[in-house]
Amino acid sequence: MTGGTVSHLNDAVQHFQLVLDQCPVGHPDHTAALTNLASASLAGYIRNHLQDIDTTTSLFREALALRPQGHPDHASSLYNLITAFNWRYSKESTAIYIHESAQLCCKLPLCPEGTYLRSIGVDSAVAYVINNLPIDASDEGIHLRRNILELCPMGHQHRPNALDKLAWALFARFTERGNIDDIDESVHLRREAVYLCPEGHSDRAGYLHHLALSLVNRFNHEGKPNDLDEAISLHDEELRLRPVGHEFRGFTLHSLGLALITCFNVRSDIDDITRAVSLYREALTLRPPGHPYRDATLNNLALALKTRYDESQVSDDLNEAIDRYRECLRLARHDNPERHRGLCSLSSVLCSRFMHTRKNEDVEEAIQLCREALVALHSLHPDRHSCYFSLRVAYMCRYSVQYEPADLALAVENFRLASQHPTHGFPGRIVEAYNWVVAAEQHGHGSALEAYSTFFELLDAHLATRSSATSRREAAAAFHYARTLPVDSSSCAIRCNNLRHAVELVEQGRGQQWSLASRLKTPVADLESANPTLAHNYLELSKRVSNAAQGSASITDRAAADRAATEYRGLTRQWGIVTAEIRNLRSFSRFLLPPLYKDLQEAARQGPVIILIASECSCSAIIVPTLGDLHHVPLLSVSLTELSNLKDRFARAIRHASIMGPKVPRNDLIVLLRTVWDAIMLPIVNVLENVLELKHRSRIWLCPTAAFTSIPLHAAHPFQTKSDGSKEPCLEDLYICSYTPTLSALVRSRQMMKRRVAPSFATIGQGQPGAGKGKALLGVDSELELVHKLVPATANRTTVSGDAATRAGALQALEENTWVHLACHGKQDPRQPYNSHFVMRGEHLTLLDIMERDIPHAEFAFLSASHTAVGDETTPDEVIHLAAGLQFSGFKSVIGTLWEVNDAIAEHVVEAFYKYMFMDLKDGTGVVMDCTRAAWALNRATHAVKTKVPLEQRMVFIHIGV
Repeated sequence: MTGGTVSHLNDAVQHFQLVLDQCPVGHPDHTAALTNLASASLAGYIRNHLQDIDTTTSLFREALALRPQGHPDHASSLYNLITAFNWRYSKESTAIYIHESAQLCCKLPLCPEGTYLRSIGVDSAVAYVINNLPIDASDEGIHLRRNILELCPMGHQHRPNALDKLAWALFARFTERGNIDDIDESVHLRREAVYLCPEGHSDRAGYLHHLALSLVNRFNHEGKPNDLDEAISLHDEELRLRPVGHEFRGFTLHSLGLALITCFNVRSDIDDITRAVSLYREALTLRPPGHPYRDATLNNLALALKTRYDESQVSDDLNEAIDRYRECLRLARHDNPERHRGLCSLSSVLCSRFMHTRKNEDVEEAIQLCREALVALHSLHPDRHSCYFSLRVAYMCRYSVQYEPADLALAVENFRLASQHPTHGFPGRIVEAYNWVVAAEQHGHGSALEAYSTFFELLDAHLATRSSATSRREAAAAFHYARTLPVDSSSCAIRCNNLRHAVELVEQGRGQQWSLASRLKTPVADLESANPTLAHNYLELSKRVSNAAQGSASITDRAAADRAATEYRGLTRQWGIVTAEIRNLRSFSRFLLPPLYKDLQEAARQGPVIILIASECSCSAIIVPTLGDLHHVPLLSVSLTELSNLKDRFARAIRHASIMGPKVPRNDLIVLLRTVWDAIMLPIVNVLENVLELKHRSRIWLCPTAAFTSIPLHAAHPFQTKSDGSKEPCLEDLYICSYTPTLSALVRSRQMMKRRVAPSFATIGQGQPGAGKGKALLGVDSELELVHKLVPATANRTTVSGDAATRAGALQALEENTWVHLACHGKQDPRQPYNSHFVMRGEHLTLLDIMERDIPHAEFAFLSASHTAVGDETTPDEVIHLAAGLQFSGFKSVIGTLWEVNDAIAEHVVEAFYKYMFMDLKDGTGVVMDCTRAAWALNRATHAVKTKVPLEQRMVFIHIGV
């Protein structure tokens, strides 16, 4: 500043002071005089001439106080004070000044184009606040960011930046607290920022970068593959916008490399990790020694090299990774908030080298590095999970070489801490619980059962965050490698001589899809008596959660899906609070929790339930009796591999039988059914007869797991002749067999039997659904007519067929009637079982359609269609099929089919079934239609038609439920 300019400025300040002296408080020009003097003083401060900024801001404050909200110059006085604070922050970097400026900005009115404030530069003042206000993860800080965003409505040039800065604050809060809603909102905000910066916009690359980071963070917490794919696609577009020579290309290379490493860890495509290494080598050339971000690039290059070493076992990659990590740590300050990650990363590669060279100093250093990392993090920091993970790896490495029990105990403790760390995402914790199971089983550690329980509890909590049945199944299928855990856990409990826990574990691990969905349909009659208000709140919230879940299933827009997911989680949190209140009531402590054995034994009230368990360790059965102790039946003559082979042989034999004449002996099937009798059912029958002394013709329920679900156990037959010439009895000669997907499903059906109403019977048939929907079923109409005649006249009877047999028509009939007979094509989708369906005119009637209905008055359904009781390939223990879906929706007793039905031949079974079902009903007797007779009626019917119906078409029908 020249002497003349300083002189002029001093003169101006002096003259404005004289004017102010002549315009005391109350003078009409007093406020203008204050403002002029303050503006001149600020100009001096800006030019480093006048230093009394406190007096300047006081003058502006006084002027603002004299121009309250509503005054025509209120906004300009706000702007003046904001400008003063902005300049003071730019020179002193004291956070209080930019915070006060931000608070004042929030009081500014919206200023459209052409207004005075826009012309004097209010936008630049707001932009300065947006850019310089420190990221604050507190609720107050985020509230302030939201208020600033409101200053930038749609069309405002600074809106993308305001959106992005709010997203950073939300991510910072997520890092501290682990609330996934914050990540969801950050994705939503950044989608809008990208949308507002279309192709050609100078800032598009930066907002693409930040959106991709949010998506990767959400993937790490929730494990949704679409997030990762989208992030890589966004980074690729960003890289094209930042060619070689671009100042920010290094940041793009860095983040794209991390996304590719994550993708490799999920999909094991070697091209992903090779490309990541290449990207980081390029990035390192852009960040030579002395570059402020060289340490980050070194860290990520080392990570990529270590990841590639794990796949290819090339020692050069491992040694370079160690060198790169060490260089990275040398460059990082000890107070660097990210230093703990480098410590854990170096620990990991040292463990790998220890396993290769057996040099003890490597593993000792690895353990010490992890301990140092943990010391640096507060107790709820999400990254403590990674530290626990690295520490247990180090202890397991040392144990695998030195076999010190103390190391195994320390490893297990870190498995426990990692899997239970509350602020880390469910997917990572579930994986850690699974690894704990594997290690405990492999090394015979006593924590195995705890590990199994932890896995099931975490998976249950993870699936509960998904708002639809389909998304829950997809989330469960991501852990496909753990699909044997339900039976493995039960097998482990059996080996520990804890049969009750074996039953609890197999029940907890199986049928999670059904149990999660059924939470919203749990009968609350007892709760309504104990606490009507709480019962009402619970039912209302359950309805809202269910509606939100159904609504989310049809959303295709990603941003809308994110908002729906956030709303769903908010509702489920409220639902969880009410559920916790219910559990505080006397007699309701187990409300909706995994059932204990004493609750599960209710399933055997009317006959024993036989759980068949097939695991790598052993195959066995547990018999749950009506009274008394459980019975374990080892099946020593069969293994899991043999069961799998038996399943495949049955499938071939059934296909072969379908092209044989009806009178041709089914020799292949006879051999297989004899194997089922000898190896599986005979040892069980021996216990039923000789230990439980169960009377012949009593009812039993079969609850198969894993490979057992694909074997027709009910049809087991010795095909032997006694010495006196009589035939040895088969299983169905001895007992009336039913199936149940889970014990809980049977208990629930029995509980709902209390809700009985006047019977109504609907026959639903579709023999000619239309082109491309399967061959015409010519016998459907005659089957419906036959059933209609056999149903007692006391029941209200309805027929839905032909053009009326549509998806809507069938659903209406299911909802309005207590008894249903359905004759049509049935299609099981083994890869996406919720798409399994009954073929109707127009749209299909899907399993998902059925599950979404709540029909508590429903009693009985006969599914005269193909493949209605065949489960899911990906999660076989979930028994997700059409018959189970009907049972879930409210039907207590269901006849289903295991494979394709010949409709012409099946009509014989149908006729015999209904004759036995209603044989005791005569008009005016007062005897009611009883769905609990269905198992007996099916047993009698298949016996009665032996001479008319070939073996495979008799054994195709099974009974499920009460």
